[in-house]
Amino acid sequence: MTAAVPTPPPVQPPVPTPSEQVTALAEALNSGTMQTVRKMLRALHPAEVAQLLESLPRAQRFIVWGMLDHEHDGEVLLEVGDEVRVSLIGEMDEDALVSATEGLDIDDMADLLADLPEAVSSQILNDMDQQYRSRLEAVLTYDEDTAGGLMDTSVITVRADVTLEVVLRYLRRHESIPSHTDVLMVVDRFEHYRGVLPITALLLHDPDTLVGEVMESDRPPIPADMPDGAVAAVFEDRDLVSAAVVDENNLLLGRITVDDVVDVIRDEGVEALHSYVGLSEDEDLFDSVLSASRRRAVWLGVNLITAFIAAAAIGLFQDTLERVVALAVLMPIVASMGGIAGSQTLILVIRGMALGQVSSQNVRALLLKELGVGLVNSLVWCGVVALVAGLWFDTWMIGAVIALALIANMVFAALTGVVLPPTLRRLNIDPALAGGVLLTTVTDVVGFVAFLGLGTALLL
Repeated sequence: MTAAVPTPPPVQPPVPTPSEQVTALAEALNSGTMQTVRKMLRALHPAEVAQLLESLPRAQRFIVWGMLDHEHDGEVLLEVGDEVRVSLIGEMDEDALVSATEGLDIDDMADLLADLPEAVSSQILNDMDQQYRSRLEAVLTYDEDTAGGLMDTSVITVRADVTLEVVLRYLRRHESIPSHTDVLMVVDRFEHYRGVLPITALLLHDPDTLVGEVMESDRPPIPADMPDGAVAAVFEDRDLVSAAVVDENNLLLGRITVDDVVDVIRDEGVEALHSYVGLSEDEDLFDSVLSASRRRAVWLGVNLITAFIAAAAIGLFQDTLERVVALAVLMPIVASMGGIAGSQTLILVIRGMALGQVSSQNVRALLLKELGVGLVNSLVWCGVVALVAGLWFDTWMIGAVIALALIANMVFAALTGVVLPPTLRRLNIDPALAGGVLLTTVTDVVGFVAFLGLGTALLL
């Protein structure tokens, strides 16, 4: 007899990219095959549904939202940006909003509650049992951008003076354990944090071993008032899955898990990118024309003011430009090179500040290094620009003028890129938001004044 050949397991298709999902869903919507749309939506994770909703024009977005199985509404609302969340909440009645909050973790509930209508929030709070409400209020006490605002109060705690066998019996009494539980928190009888007991220790050590013998007492907790960016840095440096959160008296308040930290890292990256051009990281891609125009008009107005400042600097040398037209042709080169050099330094410093790498102790060394980089690059490229300009206009003096102006502007751009972010931070201004505009203004004005001033002195 021939041995039966086992049937290989079915091959799971790869997860489609977000753009592929949007394309397939749009085609199904346009063709009117709503049954296909519903089938596609049922196969998606709530985070994928959220990404799809953000990628659809508003009319199609509300159609898809109405076709969802609403058992995961709360998770979807948590995944979308603030503006999209508010628009979707506006399409839901009170009963649907109350249902959307059922089963959410404490930290997720705290995030969602702030965006709900006051009447709905009050109803949800009144319907909670006292223990859940107290834990939620503990999270709401802290700013959302701190460790306390990120934490989940669902924590399993054990004492150091019990055996691993006792801990195992205690765990078996639970119907479930909080997600991302890689460690149990060890506390004393007054709930002061003492360390963590890795789940692996329960599996690898003798059941009669005391928790205190195998616990990790050297894993420091996170203060509840620590900014979320610093929390993300701690998780990155220590490769953590979860970490304890304590108050100023070392009382255990809750824990932060890696899924929340991933959200922080993503949000900080998006915020930095959007802030550089004056946008909100939660701006709806398909917001109304008037709303988007109003928001961006402020940023454009600020840029217009800085452009007038640069134009005024050029106006000081109007006579020079009328007599030496070549300077007008070459001016953009000086401003552009200074702007790029300064932006490179500015972004490097802002990133270093965000990661806690820049301080008053090392800013002098950083300044000297960036000045050196600016000088070296300016010397390299001023030679190239001077040669091209000299051959273009058939005079070496034009080349000399633009070379000297390029050196001055690129070195000054490096200086500004290092000094500007800490200065703005001391003034309580976001460097990512204001730094780019101010840097561009400085490099434009310095570049134009240096170039046209040298032109006036050497060519007239």
